[in-house]
Amino acid sequence: MRLPDDNELFELVDRLSIVHFNKPFLHKVSFNSRLRTTGGRYIPGRKTIELNPKYAMERDETEFIGIIKHELCHYHLHIEGKGYKHGDREFKELLKATGSPRHCKPLPSQMKYNYEYQCRNCNQTYRRMRRINTSKYRCGKCKGRIILQ
Repeated sequence: MRLPDDNELFELVDRLSIVHFNKPFLHKVSFNSRLRTTGGRYIPGRKTIELNPKYAMERDETEFIGIIKHELCHYHLHIEGKGYKHGDREFKELLKATGSPRHCKPLPSQMKYNYEYQCRNCNQTYRRMRRINTSKYRCGKCKGRIILQ
């Protein structure tokens, strides 16, 4: 997916807001390339949505639209004076009603694994950043022994 400019980004967010929330998006949306561990964020003090441009380039369009819908849930609930934080019941209900994801998937460029383990019975693979004790842990699928590849 190519990176949309500011006007195209605002039009996309406004269109998703009208389609999924039946309300227009009236404030500012922009890309923030300094975001590292998240797909986007909503800033309540400025009523601004910031999106990570890496998700638009590295992930498919449905993942990026899901991130926008998630941030719009924060936005609309905050505007209405309802609970807009991740732990609030209203937020969770709106996520479910609009089909928005709770979390975004990690970027392919951020996924670095140092160890790969495999089950001896079912060949299930497990990728880990840290080394694990193979005599202590078993396969979660079939309870077989796991070995370091």
